[in-house]
Amino acid sequence: MPSTVSDLEYVVRTIAGTAVDNERYFCDLDGVVGDGDFGFSLARGFEIVLADWDELDRSTPAQFLKKVALIISKRVGGTSGPLWGTAFLRAASAVNDRPDMESLTAHDAVAMLGAAIEGIKARGKSDLGDKTLLDALIPMTEALDKQVRGGTADTARTPAELARVAASTARTAADATTTMQALRGRPSYTGERSIGSPDAGAVAVAVMAERIADAWPDRP
Repeated sequence: MPSTVSDLEYVVRTIAGTAVDNERYFCDLDGVVGDGDFGFSLARGFEIVLADWDELDRSTPAQFLKKVALIISKRVGGTSGPLWGTAFLRAASAVNDRPDMESLTAHDAVAMLGAAIEGIKARGKSDLGDKTLLDALIPMTEALDKQVRGGTADTARTPAELARVAASTARTAADATTTMQALRGRPSYTGERSIGSPDAGAVAVAVMAERIADAWPDRP
């Protein structure tokens, strides 16, 4: 199903707004076994994205995502900046040949998420099961891929339905990190103490996906 300029902008703007709105919540989650600065770092970077929103290059999907990646890489502190910046940069590379926003499809959305995952894996030297944001992002992307690839003219889901699948899967996966032991990042230093609380990055992915799904029917 073809996308429009407002679809991609809506998703990125919603991600940014969610990061800013949940600064304290994400900090509190991270503070259980981490530095407690995850929410602060993420919010500061995405505040700049929102402040510069009207000036972002929208000539192509790749250019738009590259500009967002540049801001995040420069403005988000700690380990989050390189990871989230790389995610947006790799997502841009997945649609480098798309001439305009209107040419994007659901398959492109899955490709962008897949590229972002590979970038995070390489940059963070992490994978599924390490108790990171990947433990929500990977299952979410796999669920979307299954829906998109399995769809036919009669069974294809609408963008709103796909967004709901993403949100539901991400939430279940993020909650499941509660019983896991962290193997990467600051939480890994606490060993078994990291068991019993969800990963802040995974929860952030779930909250962002839920916000996108909740507001999709009423988006501009």
